[in-house]
Amino acid sequence: MSEAQINATLAARNILTRLHDVMAARTNAQAKLNQVVDIIGDSLNSEVCSIYLLREGVLELFATRGLNQEAVHVTKLALGQGLTGTIAKNVETLNLAEATAHPDFQYRPETGEEKFHSFAGVPIVRMERAVGVLCIQHVEPRRYLEVEIEAMQTVAMVLSELIANAGLVDAQAALDGGAERTHSQREMGFPLVAGLASGKAVFHQPRITIEHVVAEDVEAERQRVYSAFIKMREQIDKMASQAEFGKGGEHDEVLETYKMFAYDEGWSRRINEAIDSGLTAEAAIERVQQRTRMRMRQIDDPLLADRMHDLEDLSNRLLRIVSGQIGTAAQMGLRQDTILIARNLGPAELLEYDRRRLKGVILEEGSLTAHVTIVARAMGIPVMGRMRNILHQVRQDDHLLIDTNENSVLIRPAPQVIEAFEAKFLRSREKQAAYAALRDVEPRTTDGTRIDVLINAGLRDDIAHLAVTGADGVGLFRTEFQFLVSATLPQRERQLRLYRDVLDAAGEKPVVFRTVDIGGDKSLPYLREDGPGEENPAMGWRAVRVALERDGLLKVQARALIEAAAGKTLNVMFPMIAEPWEFDAARQVFDDQLAFLKGRKKLLPDRIRFGAMLEVPALAETLDILGPKIDFLSIGTNDLTQFLLAADRAHPKLAQRYDWISPAILRFIRRVVKAVEPYNIDLTVCGEMGGRQLEALALLAVGIRRLSITPAAVGPIKAMVRSLDLQTATAKMDEMLAYPPANMREVLQDWAIAQGMELG
Repeated sequence: MSEAQINATLAARNILTRLHDVMAARTNAQAKLNQVVDIIGDSLNSEVCSIYLLREGVLELFATRGLNQEAVHVTKLALGQGLTGTIAKNVETLNLAEATAHPDFQYRPETGEEKFHSFAGVPIVRMERAVGVLCIQHVEPRRYLEVEIEAMQTVAMVLSELIANAGLVDAQAALDGGAERTHSQREMGFPLVAGLASGKAVFHQPRITIEHVVAEDVEAERQRVYSAFIKMREQIDKMASQAEFGKGGEHDEVLETYKMFAYDEGWSRRINEAIDSGLTAEAAIERVQQRTRMRMRQIDDPLLADRMHDLEDLSNRLLRIVSGQIGTAAQMGLRQDTILIARNLGPAELLEYDRRRLKGVILEEGSLTAHVTIVARAMGIPVMGRMRNILHQVRQDDHLLIDTNENSVLIRPAPQVIEAFEAKFLRSREKQAAYAALRDVEPRTTDGTRIDVLINAGLRDDIAHLAVTGADGVGLFRTEFQFLVSATLPQRERQLRLYRDVLDAAGEKPVVFRTVDIGGDKSLPYLREDGPGEENPAMGWRAVRVALERDGLLKVQARALIEAAAGKTLNVMFPMIAEPWEFDAARQVFDDQLAFLKGRKKLLPDRIRFGAMLEVPALAETLDILGPKIDFLSIGTNDLTQFLLAADRAHPKLAQRYDWISPAILRFIRRVVKAVEPYNIDLTVCGEMGGRQLEALALLAVGIRRLSITPAAVGPIKAMVRSLDLQTATAKMDEMLAYPPANMREVLQDWAIAQGMELG
């Protein structure tokens, strides 16, 4: 430690020792706070020390040393007002050499603070919510040392306990984060997985209240943390050894993506330093965790933010162990229909939950491309994301209604609202029942054209949807799911077992296995490219690019697929092919493994069919080269659309631009249809576009005859197909693409309704 660090640690310990006596004294709360500001001011050599507390929704100056005493209980600031209000609203620290230079600075003349230049403030946090602010000021303009800020943050933790125990006016409501609220309210979010859901609120991480902050015996607290670290690492190592994708159902899996952090010496050192300052084990872990949260709010890099989330998840696990409290809600079991609430989730954490009880998920964060979103979509669980304050708006067991059509979550809905929602839900179920009745009905247009309707899958259990929906097969099996929920690269035996189970479950119906599409936004801790993060991961080091560079990965997968399909037809598709040579190189890996297995007298597939995904627009320019080499081609509309329109599909401001009923998109797909006509190729559209009735109508009208979609969309698409006169629709589409109207979506929809088509 440097001399400054040693002095700051000693100062923090001195403050905690003196505060311990203050908290134990039989004096009122105001007297205690008056003593606290003097103690902090003395220990940090601060000319000003002030405490603001949240009271009746505003921050009130409760105690000060250095400012005018007449301002106490007079100066009040709204959340977000002035430097103090900004700290509380954002739950962030400010460290300013010149306070007046900050854009949020507001001068309050009654305080007499005009002569002070430097300013530092930290939030007083309880249950992740700011219940007050601790500030220091100096006449001399200077930035405070990091160790001084850390000392203030340590003291703020003790203040949170004092405030909670002192019975200050609205401290209880503040620390409960609005838990006393009983009125109904609607919160808006961003739909990540479509659907309706009703259930009782359950927090993924049960809230732990830290009752004791100041340590009686520092060495005893250090030993508690040491023991908790050992137990946590044992748990994670056990998870890693037992994790088996699909064994006993995916809900039994656990994700061990956090191992590198569990053994991170820097993290454990920071916790030990917090204990050195005089905190209990629980308070030290929470102290470091608070700092992590503040750093997360300043991180724009999504990959780095994900890593910070991993560290926070580990902190929660460590805190539960050291406090002797049970783990996540999944480990306690769900007793009723549940809406799960979390800041963020990993895919395997979601799969731990009982699918019969889990009806929906609400995330403070989350994105369309996050791993958990991909898995939740495959599981058919509605997800609302980007609900920033949901953890503080909801109590455990509150009744919640998710309606992704309205982009909303209803909290504690009134009885008449519940009744209306249930009626809407019933209509949705009745519609689904009508669609389910089409299970054994062929999707044939009114003028006799048979359309192939297949499903997308990624989990072993998804194959059951073939029988439920009557789909023609699996047009896309995403093999990367097994990689996303594994702590290490899945071994060949595990992959082989999954692929064999999938083929056996599918029976006579075909399954197209897409080789692993990882990298980019699907980053894996055990497979990462060195160097800075990618600015545009969707167009970066991912999919076949990763597979060809890390050829051992593709070799293992190729051998597993070939062995799993022994005596059957194997359909293999390579993702994100941009140029024909990439297909040739990927196929050569399979040919080499085929020769290897043949030489060892292994039973081989009866036939291997190879295909490519057209997601990169460049591939359309070389279909005359690729066409003779492939058995099938699948158009991946999700990535293709964002590449063609230069519109990030995860960007909320570009949502309106990301429109599949676009002349550019439809003309492009029609051109691909014509380009492959000379070859004996199955052409399929994979992606969300094909699973929406109006978009599917447009696809069929430009020549597509095979759709691979989510299982939930099979019924609606069959219904639409059976109401469609394909020749008439094709003529209408030719007319519209020749002279595109200003709003193609609206015109096509009006035309389809006038034709009496089934559009839900």
